[in-house]
Amino acid sequence: MRHFKACLAIAVALPLAAMASPANAAPLKNIVLVHGAWVDASGWRPVYEILTKEGFKVTMVQEPETSFADDVSATKQILDLQDGPTLLVGHSYGGSIITEAGVHPNVAGLVYVAANAPDVGEDEGSLAKLTPSVLGKTEGAIKQTPDNFTYLDPALFPKLFAPNLPAPRAEFMARSQVPAAVQVFTTPLTAAAWKTKPSWAIVAADDKIINPDLERWYYARANSHTTVIDGVGHDVFEARPKQVAAVIMDAARNAESVAAQAKK
Repeated sequence: MRHFKACLAIAVALPLAAMASPANAAPLKNIVLVHGAWVDASGWRPVYEILTKEGFKVTMVQEPETSFADDVSATKQILDLQDGPTLLVGHSYGGSIITEAGVHPNVAGLVYVAANAPDVGEDEGSLAKLTPSVLGKTEGAIKQTPDNFTYLDPALFPKLFAPNLPAPRAEFMARSQVPAAVQVFTTPLTAAAWKTKPSWAIVAADDKIINPDLERWYYARANSHTTVIDGVGHDVFEARPKQVAAVIMDAARNAESVAAQAKK
């Protein structure tokens, strides 16, 4: 009888222990990647290939860059298609998008990759002026079309945006830019998902598009789990895919457990 009671106690304790240990939860399988301004989702391919080999279900958003609202809507469309908890990842301007769209109920965590992370009522354009980058200090680097769309001077693109990529790849990116409407940078946010969702972040230490100090400030404010990658610029998502993928996988493995701990 005494042996039976001991076994019964263990049988009851095991499921309770499992419930009390969210760190042992299975990793998220759904990952959505959001690109930044002037480029498209193809730059995520190296990261995509690593993540899919590890068994993750990865989807890229091809936002139109016609307005901030349009880009957030495009992201929410992809989030609607996910079949469970999802990790939402944004590079550069994509950080503003995931900050706004990340309140979606499918989103369990956020990852900022050399990205902006404004608060409600803020916009990345104004914040960039307070902590200017090399881009912000380079006169004439950002060009504007007659209908108020912007693009980066193709002659300066390799140096400012893609300094760590092979020259042919950087030149191709410069010549295949997606013009971004002025308002994508100047529309104030109405939601800040990093206030309620756990976040991870990457600082590109040699970033010339977003000041690395601004990136650090964003992530400190959001209490993000932050990784600094030295010797790389704004093209970190494509130039250092293994390191970027490692941060994303860490977030996928821990997002739900971190969120559960925060609710206690």
